[in-house]
Amino acid sequence: MAVIDGNVMAINPGEETRMQMFIWNNIFFSLGFDVRDHYRELGGDAAAHAAPTNDLNGVRAYGAVDVEGLYTLGTVVVDYRGYRVTAQSIIPGILEREQEQSVIYGSIDFGKTVVSHNKYLELLDKTSRPLKVQKHSVLNEKNQTVALCSSVECKGIIGNDGRHYILDLLRTFPPDLNFLPVEGVELPVECQRQGFPRLHRHRLACLRQELIEAFVEHRYLLFMKMAALQLMQQKANRDTKTDVAITEGSETISNKMDLTPTLNADSSSPTVSTDINTSADSSNISEGKDSSPTTNGPLDTATATQNGACKNPLEGKELEDSIPGLAQAKELAETLVTEDGTGIDPKSREVVLNACKAVGSISNTSFDIRFNPDIFSPGVRFPEDSADDIQKQKQLLKDAAAFLLSCQIPSLVKDCLDHSALPMDGATLTEALHQRGINVRYLGTVLDFIDKTPAKAQLEHVYRIGISELITRCAKHIFKTYLQGVELSALSAAVSHFLNCFLSSFPDAVAHLPPDELVSRRKSRKRRNRVPGSGDNTAWASLTPSELWKNIISEAQSYYQFTIDCESVDQVVEKYGLQKVTLLREISIKTGIQILIKEYNFDSRHKPAFTEEDILNIFPVVKHVNPKASDAFHFFQSGQAKVQQGFLKEGSELINEALNLFNNVYGAMHVEICACLRLLARLNYIMGDHAEALSNQQKAVLMSERVLGIEHPNTIQEYMHLALYCFANGQLSTALKLLYRARYLMLLVCGEDHPEMALLDSNIGLVLHGVMEYDLSLRFLENALTINTKYHGSRSLKVALSHHLVARVYESKAEFRSALQHEKEGYTIYKNQMGEVHEKTKESSEYLKYLTQQAVALQRTMNEIYKNGSNASIMPVKFTAPSMASVLEQLNIINGIIFIPLSQKDLENLKAEVQRRQQLQELGKPEENLEDAPLELEDKIPID
Repeated sequence: MAVIDGNVMAINPGEETRMQMFIWNNIFFSLGFDVRDHYRELGGDAAAHAAPTNDLNGVRAYGAVDVEGLYTLGTVVVDYRGYRVTAQSIIPGILEREQEQSVIYGSIDFGKTVVSHNKYLELLDKTSRPLKVQKHSVLNEKNQTVALCSSVECKGIIGNDGRHYILDLLRTFPPDLNFLPVEGVELPVECQRQGFPRLHRHRLACLRQELIEAFVEHRYLLFMKMAALQLMQQKANRDTKTDVAITEGSETISNKMDLTPTLNADSSSPTVSTDINTSADSSNISEGKDSSPTTNGPLDTATATQNGACKNPLEGKELEDSIPGLAQAKELAETLVTEDGTGIDPKSREVVLNACKAVGSISNTSFDIRFNPDIFSPGVRFPEDSADDIQKQKQLLKDAAAFLLSCQIPSLVKDCLDHSALPMDGATLTEALHQRGINVRYLGTVLDFIDKTPAKAQLEHVYRIGISELITRCAKHIFKTYLQGVELSALSAAVSHFLNCFLSSFPDAVAHLPPDELVSRRKSRKRRNRVPGSGDNTAWASLTPSELWKNIISEAQSYYQFTIDCESVDQVVEKYGLQKVTLLREISIKTGIQILIKEYNFDSRHKPAFTEEDILNIFPVVKHVNPKASDAFHFFQSGQAKVQQGFLKEGSELINEALNLFNNVYGAMHVEICACLRLLARLNYIMGDHAEALSNQQKAVLMSERVLGIEHPNTIQEYMHLALYCFANGQLSTALKLLYRARYLMLLVCGEDHPEMALLDSNIGLVLHGVMEYDLSLRFLENALTINTKYHGSRSLKVALSHHLVARVYESKAEFRSALQHEKEGYTIYKNQMGEVHEKTKESSEYLKYLTQQAVALQRTMNEIYKNGSNASIMPVKFTAPSMASVLEQLNIINGIIFIPLSQKDLENLKAEVQRRQQLQELGKPEENLEDAPLELEDKIPID
């Protein structure tokens, strides 16, 4: 902050302000501008702005691999007042010599001169497998071949402390061809169909590490399928008496297999994996669970059938059993993959060779996919003898680009549809995108995909969050350049003016220039030279709401290729169902603005919503690498695994151990500690220790408020858990207060219309039912029913449960007709989904009978009154006030905790089953035979 505010002396004060560099407390600071035309070919200032975050991702990746003897620089990227500052630790001795002398590996001029070093090659070779970086050769200025195991920009410098440092890791991951138009390179059909490649602002667009992992895993599944199918085909050819089904299948496969090597060699063909997929799908056989876990959600065949298209890894499981010999073929395929190619008969080796060629493996004897990060880098030249290899690499990059569009985006949408991904705000949506390897620059593509999905109504919440994220990101881009021309003394006036133009309905927002700005312009000139400002310092005051929204809409079109047909904030809010307060929260978090807490009147057309006094501060937004307490994390994961197996006590001990280690590594406040406390509280609750659960959850809530913020989606979840434990401890009013607070925050973060709101309202409705506030309870429960029906479909089990909860409240109000109506709805759903013999259907049926009896009794009484008037002998009608135990039971069910009573015999069977599984695992036997009969334990322990 002191660097931007001009309070630190530059090490090159004679240079222009944009080019200045600073050292403070042994940390080196540089500004995110293209100062020496370094990035001229890559996109100028836009590339210089993107490079530090790419570099940080590289530092994170190499730090996670943690190779002994290889060191990265401590790197932090800070955005403050429209400037991007990179802060890095200094390599010992670097300032005493010229950079040209220091760099002994890599290139300082983007590949014109390149040097290499054996020690660096040895160290980087250890990282190449986990990071999927291919060892390759490039030509230097003398046309000599130089071996590298990273991108050319990656520089190796040995410090005075003797350590081997690597820096400039901005091209650790391969380029994203969807945003890198290259002359003469044609992308696969499914990319072209969606309008790719698109011209981006810079040429540093890279694929994310998560995408590389998912792509390689997907290719591994294809490789296993192909090897297994070819082995089957060989077996079929050997056997004279073969089943007809196999023969037919093999013929189709063999036709396809003969094509693959030729396809692979011919680089102009659209893509290899189209044929791989069709070959695998033609016989409808799939790999199943036993080869490798897949991170991509299963996908409908309709959504993706072409290149890189991802298939449901479990489809065709039944067919698998009907084709004899496939299991053995698979096992053989796996053994072939694990061996190094020695001792395998030539026919089997040929199978592996064909499969390797088809999936683009760099090895001919085993599955090994790696990427060359220098492909398509301007200025980098490759030796002629590696032309084939380069061609393969280019094809692999095209396939990866297509895989993102045809598999990962549909997979994300599918996960949102079945609620396994449930974003609540911009940050959680971004996280969901990143987990699947989708960059935020694809946000417009994702929104278009949702818009064309048949089930768009059930994805309304995701679409709305996506639109608000897109708009606030566009506003952030504009705000960045807007702030660069603002004097420090006018900061609050400029920020309030920008927010008025962005969110206020007041059409003539006028900026208030501070009086000293106008009076003593000359005095401030001295200070202005030290600030890296540009141009006239009052230019910001001329911004108008219509101009800003025009800019936002053109930014959305140019950056995200997304069309917003609106001209003002009010039109956007009305068209997309957004909330201005949500937009305010998102823009403040993204830009670091701190504002006064008060009720802002955004909709007044007579005065602006914000004044100078409302802007309290502007904070730096910091990106950095989180250090990982790996031992503690290992304990935490082991604890989770134990809990899932049903060993609650052992799980709880392991998680306590993890908690102690996290405390020692991170100190008292950290997100990981919060997760530990939450899980411990849940375990305490399940094991019946409600007081301890309450204590641990209280700590988790306090920590979440402090570490993540009071209105973060995680904090809202913590409030809901705490409310449940308060209710279990008999603190009803506290539980209600917590739930009301969570609901208020939820309204602020994502509005009324969100699937999570149904869960909150069900909780509130149940607690109110417990304290006999029936009318109010009904309002919340009926709202939950409406939301559940909208997002889960009218035939969902969640909707059946909602109907049952509403029926219970009507019963307590003695409105039996309404109660019967709702319970009948619930019964119909249970009967259709579960069948008549299921426990839930029977329970619902019993409750229906009970309600009918009560309704009949009430009707008889009413008839008696009508007939005999005041002389009627009235039988008392039973009005059941809900017991706390029954309310708690329903609260547990809706929050995902189901207690199932076990008899002694059940417990003994369970123990025997667990021991049997453990023995099988120790013996290392495959568990295929167990997959059909899932462990009964899953049904018997509380389900979280």
